[in-house]
Amino acid sequence: MEQLLEGYRRFRAKGWPEHSGVFRSLADTGQRPKALVISCVDSRVDPAMIFDTAPGEMLTVRNVANLVPPYAPDVAYHGTSAALEFGVRVLQVRHVVVLGHELCGGVNALLEGAPDNARDFVGPWMSMAASARARALSCSHPEDRQQCAEHDVIKVSLTNLMTFPWIAAPAATGKLHLHGAWFSIRTGELLILQPDGSFAAPQ
Repeated sequence: MEQLLEGYRRFRAKGWPEHSGVFRSLADTGQRPKALVISCVDSRVDPAMIFDTAPGEMLTVRNVANLVPPYAPDVAYHGTSAALEFGVRVLQVRHVVVLGHELCGGVNALLEGAPDNARDFVGPWMSMAASARARALSCSHPEDRQQCAEHDVIKVSLTNLMTFPWIAAPAATGKLHLHGAWFSIRTGELLILQPDGSFAAPQ
């Protein structure tokens, strides 16, 4: 905790004076982010750093392996779906980005099985990406399976996003745009999902 508090003190000494006007404006007028990013909880992947965004510019939803569950309005708890509803329906973001990454532990659990001490929630959560596992295991080179699955998990999330009626409708009319992206921790490179299903560096 002390390390976090030291960071807070640095923020108050340097970051707050620089950005206090932005925060006060956001407090007075509310937030109007244009994008919502669904990212992994992995501590090595910070969407705000990757996209170099300021406070108020981007909503971030983080969970294990950047997964979006299918639309299922019931009495269960749906943290990711609730965040999507708030961002898309209330704040009316114009872009939703599913951001996967290299060396994803959740994807590794999908491929190899969840660790014994992560089976209450991680295992069942990752099971929604079973189709990505099946495709990855069919890769001819075993060393490619992890990245193949990471890419396919992004596609699973994008497919599930379209099961939400209030996402599918504006996406069909061009009022909402869905994107897939993958970040390399090792190189810092960002790849964007292309219409043909491949991933390529942005132009």
